[in-house]
This record gives sequence, structure tokens and C-alpha cells, in this order.
Amino acid sequence: MAFLDIKNLKKSFGANTVVHDFNLAVEKGEFISFLGPSGCGKTTVLRMIAGFETPDQGIIKINGQDVVDLKPNRRNIGMVFQAYALFPNMTVAQNVAFGLRVSGTPKAEITTTVKEMLGLIRLDHLADRFPYQMSGGQQQRVALARALATKPQVLLLDEPLSALDAKIRISLREEIRLIQRQLGITTVFVTHDQEEALSISDRIVVMHEGKADQIGTPFDIYNRPASRFVASFVGTLNMLEAKVLDPHNNIVDLGGNTVTLAESLAAYRKSDNITLALRPEAISLEASPARSRNIEVIVQDVHFLGSVIRTRVKLGGDQLSFDSFNNPAIRPPQHGDKITVYFSPSDLLVLGK
Repeated sequence: MAFLDIKNLKKSFGANTVVHDFNLAVEKGEFISFLGPSGCGKTTVLRMIAGFETPDQGIIKINGQDVVDLKPNRRNIGMVFQAYALFPNMTVAQNVAFGLRVSGTPKAEITTTVKEMLGLIRLDHLADRFPYQMSGGQQQRVALARALATKPQVLLLDEPLSALDAKIRISLREEIRLIQRQLGITTVFVTHDQEEALSISDRIVVMHEGKADQIGTPFDIYNRPASRFVASFVGTLNMLEAKVLDPHNNIVDLGGNTVTLAESLAAYRKSDNITLALRPEAISLEASPARSRNIEVIVQDVHFLGSVIRTRVKLGGDQLSFDSFNNPAIRPPQHGDKITVYFSPSDLLVLGK
């Protein structure tokens, strides 16, 4: 049985249903990310797990116990918020100790635990500082230590990095993942940042309009999207219009080029219009055994980004973007050039009519 088991969860606010029949089974020690745009229901699900919102229907079990009717302080859950939520009149050590004091933990045990938690986040030298004397990244690490101090069964993080600048965000997400692995704590992380979710998750729940569009590993979510929304939301994607020429042999017309797809077109008829997806990294300026199919395109724009050159080309009525590594010995394409690009038909995903 899953350590965190959610079944048939539904939540409405007035006439607006924000979570529809949500199901998820999380194993003990797993790191799960809820990924999706604003308003997709990911934070609402998190708040229902925490007990801050009551579901209209459904079951939430933690370690076999149904917690739907339990108050938040009875669920043994640690919560880290986007806005830190530290007490400004308390020192770092006092903030970390707060939950332990409220629960009546003996003073000696509080002292030991606080020292352990501050060592874990490498801020033991700042124990006597107040939140206003610390950076945003440091404050968020203190919030993490406070959430972990009570040894919760499940750790919930509600977009904890969104208020930080890019470099701090990257280092802190790596630190959160390292600590999570070290403690083996079951964790649910909410984010709208696809790079965050892809880089630190065991599995990702891609949410759209209150539903889980796809649940899978970062590899599967990125390379095998189950819906048009997942394909377009996760990563950069080229969307190409094609016409079915021969559905039995999977042949399409793509920008005036006849291409045989690896994916079956048995569900389509001749002359059907379909949308194909092609990741930028699947396109190359050089042929290889893996990228044997070639088409001619016209260069629209070229952007020099240091180590990478981003090229946008025209294919029929569509545009393709792809990146290539900067090589000082090779002249990059120029606007108006007619060039040949290479790809594998197996990298073309059929997204539907």
C-alpha cells in the first residue's frame, strides 16, 4: 500500500470546481512534484493534504490512516510556504524550535534537535540572528529546518523557491533534494517551474484544469507526453501541421516533404490534418545514423547565446527552432540561408487532429 494515498479527491469553491477526481499513490521516501500553471489546482491539492482545505469528496491516507477528518496539527505534516512565514520576533533557533515547544517536547531534546537541524541546513553559526538579518535563501532554509524539526511523516513545499533569484533557486533546490534523500522523507513539492520539477523529482504530476493530465518520471513526462497540454507545457516544443497521405503506412506531408512516421496513423484517414510535435534538441545540422531524415528549410532568425546558437527556420507555413553548440571554427547560419536540417521520424510525436 502507498504511504500517501489519495483517491477520488474533489474540491469546489462555489460553482467553480478546482480539483476533479484526483488520484495519486506516493511511496515512502518518494519526491513528487505537482507541476502546472496558475489556477490548475496543484496548491489546492497540497492544502487538502495539509488539512487547510477540506475536500468535498475523496480519501487522503497517510501510512494507512485516513486523515481527512483530522486537524492540520494532528496529521504530522511539515509545511514550507512560499513566503517563509518565519516569526520576525524570534531568532533562527527559536523559529526552528517553535513546533517542538508547542508539542511539549522536553527542553533538552529541543536543544539537541535544533542543533541537528541547523547543522543540516548549514546555518548553525547564525542561530542567534533574526529573520530580517538574513537573505531570502537563508530564511527559506530556516523554514525548511523548522518544518523538519518535528520529524513529520510527509513534507509539503508550496512553491518555496519562487521568490528567490535564479542562482539561489538552483542551489537551494539541490540542497532540498539532498536533505530529502538524506532523511528519506516523503515529499510533495508544488511548482510552476518545469526545470525545477524535471531536475529534482522522482515523479511529476502534470496538472491542468484541476486534473492530473499525466503522472510519470521526468524522463517519461518530457519524452513521452500523454496529451497535447503536457507536450506543450513541459519543455520547448515545435508544433507542426501535417496532412495524412497514407494512414496505413504512416506517411504524411510535412511542409511539402513526404515523411514516414514511426508512430501509427491507423486512427486517421487520408487527407486528415494532424499536429506533430518535435523537440528542438531532436534537430541537427549534421546527419547521423540516428538522424537520417533531412529537409530543406529557410533561416528566419539566428540568436547567439554564448555556448549555444539558437536558430529559427521556416518549414512550409510553420516555424522550427533548434539549438546547436557554438563552434568558433564553423560559421553559423545567416538570415535567408537555405539549409538542410536532420532529424529522426521517431522523434515526431502525433498530438492529434
